[in-house]
Amino acid sequence: MDKAVTKTNLLGLSPMELEQWFAAIGEKPFRARQLLQWIYQRGETDFLEMTDLSKALRARLDEQATVSLPEVQSQHASEDGTVKWLFASGNGQSVETVFIPEPSRGTLCISSQVGCALDCAFCATGHQGFNRNLTAAEIIGQVWHANRALPARPNGEPAVSNVVFMGMGEPLANYRNVVPVLELLLSDYAFGLSRRRVTVSTSGIVPHIQKLADDCNVSLAVSLHAPNDALRDVLVPINRMHPISELLDACWSYAGKHTNRFITFEYVMLNGVNDSLAHADELAALLGGKPAKINLIPFNPFPGTRFKRSAAETIRLFQNRLKKRGVVTTTRRTRGDDIDAACGQLAGRVNDRVQHRLGEKAASRASKRPAAVGKPAREINL
Repeated sequence: MDKAVTKTNLLGLSPMELEQWFAAIGEKPFRARQLLQWIYQRGETDFLEMTDLSKALRARLDEQATVSLPEVQSQHASEDGTVKWLFASGNGQSVETVFIPEPSRGTLCISSQVGCALDCAFCATGHQGFNRNLTAAEIIGQVWHANRALPARPNGEPAVSNVVFMGMGEPLANYRNVVPVLELLLSDYAFGLSRRRVTVSTSGIVPHIQKLADDCNVSLAVSLHAPNDALRDVLVPINRMHPISELLDACWSYAGKHTNRFITFEYVMLNGVNDSLAHADELAALLGGKPAKINLIPFNPFPGTRFKRSAAETIRLFQNRLKKRGVVTTTRRTRGDDIDAACGQLAGRVNDRVQHRLGEKAASRASKRPAAVGKPAREINL
């Protein structure tokens, strides 16, 4: 009996990887460009319908390859126009993707992992733990589906004009699968997005920030959330491995490699935790005079959290204080909270197989580091 042919999933292969695949089957590299256009620009997944390929090649592709998309489990629409999808990721697990429409753009917030191991104190995703990295196909499939499911913009262009890696997971912890997706988002033969319309958000994996600066010129956002190490050790535990000074050095280096590039620093506003004017002054001292923008994010609650959102007046005063210190600052408008699609609320379904996440290694690094200005982390009352 003949063995069943294992088909190669061509979804998620970078342009170079796709050229290499075609070369391996004896085809010219330009076939990769044709296929990219069919899959990502025309939304076609049936090789037999790709009419500018020869019948022989179409038949061969149908026999040897596939374009396998992640399964959509559900779709929810918010009163404000935000849309959230739940994608199956195997073994009863799922990840979430959110589309946020604006008059001038459509932003898709995509996930890169099933859960997250970084355990940020205020994040619903981290609260569930971590199971695995998503494949490149599972990541880019979120973008493919959104563009097919949503109506085109008034100018006739696809619904998704901006992509942000701000969904479930830490993108730079899944570096090997995220970079091919970035290449597809930027490729003129795939989605063709401007580099300024693709943003990778990280909690601060410093070695990969440095690597990304060399590998892919996209916008960078950093989840800062605290102006000193003592507080950030508690809110963002990766800080125990890569403290603020090390993180900022990597950020300024990243910005310096790209013309007119600013780094966006995300700062969730937690009532009575990180929202005082003294915190604003510390933040301004860190970022003032640097290629930095601050995006204040009103905290979005989720079941089981002990945190509360800062009052609107507190956020306004915090923002004004930063502006007076010369720091470009905006406040993110909360979208999709009625369907749990707001920033920090994405949870999906995760079977946690990482018991200690950062664990003793991070704690050991923190214990060897010189004490930060302010209280030690263990003395901070949240």
